[in-house]
Amino acid sequence: MRFSRRDFLAVAALGSLARGLEAQEEKTKDARRAETKTMALKRPIIICAANGLSYLDEAFEMLRGGADTLDAALRVVRGPEDDPEDSSVGLGGLPNEAGVVELDACCMHGPTRRAGAVGGVRNIKNVSLVSKAVMEHTGHVMLVGEGAERFAVAQGFSRENLLTDRSRKVWLLWKETHSDQDWWGPGLASPEWKTPPEAPPAPHSEIWEKKLKKMERVAADLGIEPEYRLKAIHQVLFPPTGTIHSSALNDKGEISGCTTTSGLAWKLPGRVGDSPIIGAGCYTDQDVGSAGATGSGEENIKVAGAHTIVENMRRGLSPQEAGMDALKRIARDYNHDMNKLRFVDMTYYILRKDGAYAGVSLWEGYEPDRPHKIAVHDGTKRAENTVALFKGSSVGWPPIPRLGK
Repeated sequence: MRFSRRDFLAVAALGSLARGLEAQEEKTKDARRAETKTMALKRPIIICAANGLSYLDEAFEMLRGGADTLDAALRVVRGPEDDPEDSSVGLGGLPNEAGVVELDACCMHGPTRRAGAVGGVRNIKNVSLVSKAVMEHTGHVMLVGEGAERFAVAQGFSRENLLTDRSRKVWLLWKETHSDQDWWGPGLASPEWKTPPEAPPAPHSEIWEKKLKKMERVAADLGIEPEYRLKAIHQVLFPPTGTIHSSALNDKGEISGCTTTSGLAWKLPGRVGDSPIIGAGCYTDQDVGSAGATGSGEENIKVAGAHTIVENMRRGLSPQEAGMDALKRIARDYNHDMNKLRFVDMTYYILRKDGAYAGVSLWEGYEPDRPHKIAVHDGTKRAENTVALFKGSSVGWPPIPRLGK
């Protein structure tokens, strides 16, 4: 075969390009190796959402004492489940639109590569432990609704009323002042959805003052304590998603994760978000690491967030890079339309098998003074701000009520 001068130059150019790409790839790998070295990785380590910070000490001591990694992670999430003052999960969780608390959870045990999950569970407080029971005592991965509740009772879990007096009153406040702004109607992803025509007025405008004063009067009539009324009004106007994730890694490199939630406040009965979905709200691979999520569950399901992150790490991305890629997929789903993305938020908690970790979020926080955080314990307990894809704060969904009514 004869090569012309043009062929020679083309081959030479391709070879040069290939060498350049190889060199760039090596630089990237070197940078990642350097990043890992400077992180001073530690094992054991346990990470979680910020609402689990108070429970990290005991869980870390369990890890250091040789406890199973899943048991340590479950110790963290059980804290908020048991706390009636914590409305994010379990006892005292904010209910659906019918006033009923419905809980979801899942867990994955890295060493044995098993998983368990439950969804739409009523009357059982520690659904994180029920998900573990599904993993250990059935041939299934997920049980839901009445069947999951009956299974839990058969396993020795007690039925109890999860709606505390306080959460019931907050639900009544929502029902009396804001129930016309619910989860019915086209969602953000629908082509029929339109940006709310009435932009939220300034917080100190006269219309806001009237609305808030009315809500305060209703809250007082319902018997909500004066010191809690502002928070109750906030929960009505900006329905919290109420979730906690935890991943735990021991000094042998064994890793597990779990996620539990009371779901969106005032949701439609039967709604299940990402938290009990293996690969969305939680995913653990013993060979790679673990990831979990809190935030806009519907959006996370669509990108299989936790699984996407773990697979990204398998391909060599750092925990932060892996999480950022998942967040970019959420933004891509809306063609980067900020009119819609401002109503979406997501936080990922990521732990690699070598002890590297990251907390990333779509926005910096729900409000300027409420930044998203990841809680960490590797011998030192702390809460760190997440790294955000977008600057600023997300906006609560459903949109702020049409206050001109």
